[in-house]
Amino acid sequence: MQQPSVIGGRCMNAPPPSLIMAARMRAIASCMPPMRQYQVVGRKAPTEADPNPPAYRMKVFAATKVGAISSFWYLIHQMRKMKKTTGEILDVNEIVEKNARIIKHYGIWLRYDSRSGTHNMYREYRDLTLTGAVDQMYSEMAGRHRCRPRSIQIIRTGIVAAKDTKRAPVKQFQNSQIKFPLAHRIPREPSKKFRTVFKAQRPNTFFG
Repeated sequence: MQQPSVIGGRCMNAPPPSLIMAARMRAIASCMPPMRQYQVVGRKAPTEADPNPPAYRMKVFAATKVGAISSFWYLIHQMRKMKKTTGEILDVNEIVEKNARIIKHYGIWLRYDSRSGTHNMYREYRDLTLTGAVDQMYSEMAGRHRCRPRSIQIIRTGIVAAKDTKRAPVKQFQNSQIKFPLAHRIPREPSKKFRTVFKAQRPNTFFG
């Protein structure tokens, strides 16, 4: 039996660390709970010198309400002289999609930190909801760029018209004559009296 060769403390027959890290990032992204969109309103705690400080509203994406509040304090501290110990949360509301039955094109402008620097990026996705498009973005960034969720900051999101889309994976579906094969179909009995749990012959469900 051939023994694996070891050079520099690493087995030569083992996959490279880059592939292992990419697979690990995809596994982490697939196990993440679905993203939700929250509207968080907070302000600096009132004092005698400033009894009525201004309030700030921010829309953030997070899996839970606690994560939304944490993201609010992290981002507001970079823009204003505020932090959790000297501030207060006034309101937290979840923003729900108005119509989740129509497919839409979403554009996401983001910034992420890689091992070499900070990069700006624009992505497009087809989905029923904005939170679904954000979930696709996190999964794709983990698979293509090995980017962790904490390294991604969403700058802006919006609905893009079909004529304004730029990415090929989205534009390929903008065809009125597009067709999809129905390779797997389950025949239905014409009447209830013919429906049984077991059949004498194995049914054929492939019509490719």
